[in-house]
Amino acid sequence: MAHSFSLSRRHFLVGTSSLLALGAAGCTPYSNDIAQQQVALPPPISPEVVMMYSALPDEQFAVPPVDLRYLDQRYYRQRVHYQTIEEPGTVVVDTANFYLYHVEENGMAMRYGAGLGRAGFEWSGRGRIAYSREWPVWTPPAEMIEREPELERWRNGQPPGLDNPLGARALYIHQGNRDTLYRIHGTGEAWTIGHAVSSGCVRLLHHDVIHLADRVKWGSPIVVLGGDVTFEG
Repeated sequence: MAHSFSLSRRHFLVGTSSLLALGAAGCTPYSNDIAQQQVALPPPISPEVVMMYSALPDEQFAVPPVDLRYLDQRYYRQRVHYQTIEEPGTVVVDTANFYLYHVEENGMAMRYGAGLGRAGFEWSGRGRIAYSREWPVWTPPAEMIEREPELERWRNGQPPGLDNPLGARALYIHQGNRDTLYRIHGTGEAWTIGHAVSSGCVRLLHHDVIHLADRVKWGSPIVVLGGDVTFEG
């Protein structure tokens, strides 16, 4: 089913120069200020969740277990009922609730908790997952280096690893044949899930982005829902 949509100027539009300027800026490292605020003990955590977010020693870079003290249980990966007009295989990012859905058959979806772009860098629209990469190199755009001169050392690319802003996987979002410079990527910072912490990209826990990347087919549609996006039909 075809759909039309309208976006405000501050959102993700085909052909806007601001999109490229803000691009991969969303993949910057993040401080642990939020973590310092989340000191309350979590409710009891099931063994299944602990196992789901346990260490991944067989990855190219061994991924430590998620510190579940800093992850609200609402953002645990889980299969949920999800009514949508989108076809199975579509990725839907619900920016209002900090969720990413991978649509399945029969009204179901796999839901992941997400960290999103902070005010001034948020975006929304429709595109496709062109491809994904394991443990990718991250190259900050020139505009970001101008804003953050300390990133100059990575002008030609930051090698992969746990401290790389793209983390364990990156899924690359295109419109047509054009790279939007936005990514879905991994993070080890559990306290950032459920918050607007980056400059535009969608971040999932390393464990969740690996799970998603293993299941999303290249070329799948992605819809990023924003407050000014309307669909018809």
